[in-house]
Amino acid sequence: MSGFRLIAITPPYMYKGEAGHIEKALRGRFSRVHIRKPEATETEMRKLLDRIPEELRDRISLHDHHRLAKEYCIGRLHLNSRYPTAPDDWKGSLSISTHTPEEAMTAAGLEQYDYVLLSPVAPSLSKPGYRSQYSFGQLAAAASEKVVALGGVTDAMLPMLQEAGFGGAAMLTSAWQTTPDPEAFRLQFITHPATERDVTEGARLALEGGCRWIQLRHKDADHDTLLKEGLAIASLCRQHGATFIIDDHVELVEATGADGVHLGKNDMPVAEARRRLGPSVIIGATANTADELEAAAKAGADYAGVGPFRFTTTKEKLAPTLGVAGYEEIIRKKNERGIRIPIVAIGGITKQDIAAILHAGTDGIAASGTILTAADPAQATREIIDTINDSL
Repeated sequence: MSGFRLIAITPPYMYKGEAGHIEKALRGRFSRVHIRKPEATETEMRKLLDRIPEELRDRISLHDHHRLAKEYCIGRLHLNSRYPTAPDDWKGSLSISTHTPEEAMTAAGLEQYDYVLLSPVAPSLSKPGYRSQYSFGQLAAAASEKVVALGGVTDAMLPMLQEAGFGGAAMLTSAWQTTPDPEAFRLQFITHPATERDVTEGARLALEGGCRWIQLRHKDADHDTLLKEGLAIASLCRQHGATFIIDDHVELVEATGADGVHLGKNDMPVAEARRRLGPSVIIGATANTADELEAAAKAGADYAGVGPFRFTTTKEKLAPTLGVAGYEEIIRKKNERGIRIPIVAIGGITKQDIAAILHAGTDGIAASGTILTAADPAQATREIIDTINDSL
């Protein structure tokens, strides 16, 4: 996309390893990175900038603590409600945010701005319900080389934005977040120790049957047991190209090499886990209602396990069962509210239930006992995958 700016905007929170992600973005496909940290102290900002190679700092735009720009040889500043004007002696590039076509066209006509951001151009990925009051056609009428589209932007939208005449696109969620693989997401195997089969062996059999999403759930295991099981299952998942999620234990994600963590209602809050793990780690949440689903999405979850479908013996303290009608109602509200994270149905699901659950609008199903209690778990997994594919 020659001449089409691609900009990454950081999450508003600080997290471990962020400087490395910014460097990777700048050495990769992004022409610049906007560092937006509304709550960061100057000390925190200094620590972040210190870790970014000097030769890349000219391609950074600061949203906050503008006076650090000269000291760190930052090439760009972004104006906002917190910092509405640049320092008097500023000689570098400027950009500004706008939220209506009229504002964008007016700002784009001013020589002082290198470019302007116009948002949102699509329903937000990180803020359910946040969408433009204008049609895409109305927004596109303001497009020019100096107008950069922001808000809900995904890779799939880039050709459309360029064709509409926008001079670039800015990504927040999509720039950093690891999106769950839709095909792998369709069947999630959740380990369960209360069977004759070992936890790791159960995961191995599911993988042999074609499952490409494994969640290690072993509620009563101690730290050492979980670490041992996690390392073994992570290795198996790497061999099969599968996603590995660990249930509950945020502190074991890095230690086991897991792709992410799934958090129940009584586990660490999603927002806190997101701050600890950063945006590139998959975080799943548990929900029983549309309100809980919306809260999970707003907190930063990448997906939600919604259920239970029916009573299941593999989990204690169940929320009210949903049935197909319950999923249809949640999906209806999900669409009305602009909630964009995928959901996986969970809880007592059998092969005979799959078609109806997927037709209700869910993105996948989770299974445990249905696979583990089968005479041939690998074959049972293959049959479930065939049923899912036939139902799509």
